[in-house]
Amino acid sequence: MRYIRTASLKRLFSLKRHSFDEELPKECQFSAEENQATTEQFQKPTWKCFSYEEIFAATNGFFSDNMVGKGGYAEVYKGILEDGQAIAVKRLSKTANDERKEKEFLTEIGTLGHVSHPNVTSLLGCCIDNGLYLIFQFSSKGSVASLLHDEKLATMDWKTRYKIAVGTARGLHYLHKTCPRRIIHRDIKASNILLAADFEPQISDFGLAKWLPSQWSHHSIAPIEGTFGHLAPEYFMHGVVDEKTDVFAFGVFLLELVSGKKPVDGSHQSLHSWAKPILDRGDIKEVIDPRVGDDYDVIQFNRLAFAASLCIRASPIWRPTMSEVIYFASFTI
Repeated sequence: MRYIRTASLKRLFSLKRHSFDEELPKECQFSAEENQATTEQFQKPTWKCFSYEEIFAATNGFFSDNMVGKGGYAEVYKGILEDGQAIAVKRLSKTANDERKEKEFLTEIGTLGHVSHPNVTSLLGCCIDNGLYLIFQFSSKGSVASLLHDEKLATMDWKTRYKIAVGTARGLHYLHKTCPRRIIHRDIKASNILLAADFEPQISDFGLAKWLPSQWSHHSIAPIEGTFGHLAPEYFMHGVVDEKTDVFAFGVFLLELVSGKKPVDGSHQSLHSWAKPILDRGDIKEVIDPRVGDDYDVIQFNRLAFAASLCIRASPIWRPTMSEVIYFASFTI
């Protein structure tokens, strides 16, 4: 299969492991001011270009039993490298349009290649032989959506829900404020929050992400892409995207965590339209997942419910930033 910019991709991704301390191609370089914005407590990311033989062997030839996820443009397989490391290989679908596949590939690697945070999925590398592949650390617990809504699994306890809320908030704060570039994710939802073995959440799937230059207040985007039930009104109606777009989606995500309900129910009612009048009149106990019963921290629940009520406000002006969300919910960064 031939891709539009295969030659440029191969120049960008040499077969050796790259460190971000090394010289980068001009299109990947940051200004000195932007480099200083990187938080020192997190190690700078590294990635490598894997050979097709490596990932083919790791996934047992992309054996169907190793598939752990499938979306509109990609399939994800679990694999084990020769050194025993568990990986997730995201293979972009052969049925998708070539230009669309390459765009999403470049967007995701161009974004994740420059971030490093415990609550953002860790990119190990890529492969551009026999298709386009992204390689990540494997998140052994799957997604929040799968654990929260699978009726065959035990009910997610409150401690785990709160930990997921805290970690996701920290990850989004990093993307918006302390990452070398302002990153708007555009698709924050439970299925895009993966969980490590200790249930630490990691924001994943950056195919729709946008870098927002510091001098820009927002992006104007067409066509509208994302997931129904999570789209902020100004984005859905006018294509306006900034940090508040993610804040709205995070508010829906908080409601999903607290209530155990899906973002859109069988009657096509959105979760935020169901929850908003309940929160406005102060009957917040009606929002708690009945499966949790009384086994939850009331103070923590009140904080999350309050934060969610602020995040889902119709006007982006009246929504908090993620810094303010963390303050209102009494999270520490």
